[in-house]
Amino acid sequence: MKVRVHVSLKPGVLDPQGRAIHHSLEGLGFSGVNDVRAGRLFELDVADSVSDEALDDMCRKLLANMVIENYRIEKVA
Repeated sequence: MKVRVHVSLKPGVLDPQGRAIHHSLEGLGFSGVNDVRAGRLFELDVADSVSDEALDDMCRKLLANMVIENYRIEKVA
């Protein structure tokens, strides 16, 4: 089974990478971009027997820093 895990910073957490991207977009002449938040995407290929609880545990223990990040698990058809 294919699984995508989207990890992003929690609201209110400073995002220096997002700021740098925003600044670069403006420098390249792109206007209308109000804010940029950078994140990560993990694509996992797991056995069908892997439970939702196990996927959640993987995220909490390794893929996301629960102090400053949120995550969303998406099962891909």
